Amino acid sequence: MGIELVPDLAIAADTVLQVGYEPGAPTDVINSLTNPAIILGALAGGAFGAALGALPAFIFTGFLVIGGSLGGGGFGVDVGFGPVFGPHISFAGGVAAAGYAANKGYMESGFDYHNAKDIGFALGSKPDILAVGAVFGIFGVLIEQLSRQLAVPVDPIPVSIVISAIVVRAVFGYSIIGKVSDKANGYFDMGPFERGEMRDPGEVKGDGGKESEDRLAVEPWLPNMYKWSHVAAIGFFTGLAAGVITYNMISGGHGLIAVFAGFGISAASLLFLNLGVDRIPVTHHMTLAGATAFLSTWEEGILMLTDLSAADLTAPLAFGAAPALLFGAVFGLFSALVGEASQRVFYAHSDTHFDPPAAAIVVWTLVIGLLVVAGLLNWGVWIPGTGI
Repeated sequence: MGIELVPDLAIAADTVLQVGYEPGAPTDVINSLTNPAIILGALAGGAFGAALGALPAFIFTGFLVIGGSLGGGGFGVDVGFGPVFGPHISFAGGVAAAGYAANKGYMESGFDYHNAKDIGFALGSKPDILAVGAVFGIFGVLIEQLSRQLAVPVDPIPVSIVISAIVVRAVFGYSIIGKVSDKANGYFDMGPFERGEMRDPGEVKGDGGKESEDRLAVEPWLPNMYKWSHVAAIGFFTGLAAGVITYNMISGGHGLIAVFAGFGISAASLLFLNLGVDRIPVTHHMTLAGATAFLSTWEEGILMLTDLSAADLTAPLAFGAAPALLFGAVFGLFSALVGEASQRVFYAHSDTHFDPPAAAIVVWTLVIGLLVVAGLLNWGVWIPGTGI
C-alpha cells in the first residue's frame, strides 16, 4: 500500500485492487509522518489558517477543490485537501488560534457569541497566534495521516478536525462539552435562544469583551438554520443536487474526481457567509454525503470508473441512476441531521468553535465504510480502505 498525502484520485479511477475493505499497515504511518514535506507543509498551513481565520482559509480550500474537480486533473483537490491548505491543518489551526486569542483577550471582534467562536475573524501576524496555528497544523496532519495510512474506513480529515477542536478546549482551559444553562431543558433545547434569554452572572467565562451575563443562554451554530425541518429539507435537496452534478460530470467523462465538485461549490459559497450575507446555509457536509453515497451505489458509474464487470459487483446496494440519486439525497439529509445534533451538544452551550459539518462527515463516512466492510456496498468511493 503506497504512501499518500491525499487519495491519488486520478489514478484510483483506473486501478483495480479489490471489492471491499483493505486495511493499512503501520509502516505506512511511519513513512508518512517522517516525510518533511508533510510536517513542514502543516506547520505553514496552520499559521496560514491562524492569520486569515479558519473560515476564510476553508473558503480558499473550496475554490481549490472547485478548480480541481471541474478541471478533471485532480491537482486542485490534492492541494485543497493536502498539507498547507487541508482543513485539518489550516481550518483547525485557525480554530485553535481563535481559542487562544480569545483566551488571551486579544480579539474583541464584536461577535455575538464568545469570541473563540468567531472563525471568520482574521487574526493577523502576531507571532504567538501564528505559532499556535502552526502547532495545531502539525497536530492535525499527525491525526489525519495516522487514520489515513491505517486505512480506517472513515474520512480522516474531519476526524482530525473534531479531535483538534476538543484538544483546543482542554489546552486553553475551556469546558470540553460546555455548560447547559438552567434556562434550557437539556442540550437539544434551543428555546432560550428564541426567547433571547441571557446567561446568569458568573455562569460561564467571559472573553475579554463580554461577561457571562452578556452572552446568550444558548448560542446555535447557525441562527438561521437550526430547526429540524429546515435542516432536513436543505440536506435532502443539496444531497440530491450534488448527486446530479456528479452524475452529469462522470457521464461527461470527468472521472472519479467529480465526486468532490458539490463539496467545493458548497465550501466556496461560504464566502458570502463570511461577507455577512444573511441566511447563507452551510452545506458542504451534505453535498459531499450526497455525491459519495450516490456514487457508492450507482452501478453503471462504478463500471464506468473501473475495470470491473457487472458480475464483480456482488454487494446488494447497487442501483440504477434514479434510485442511487435518491440514496444520495437521503444521505444528504442524514448528514444534515447529524450535523444539527452535534451542534446542539458540542457547540450551542460551549465557548469555542466545534465544527458540526466535520462531526457529520465522520459519522456518515463511517456508516458507508462499515457498509463496505459488511459487504453491503461494493465500495466507499474515496473513503480510505474501501476503494476498488
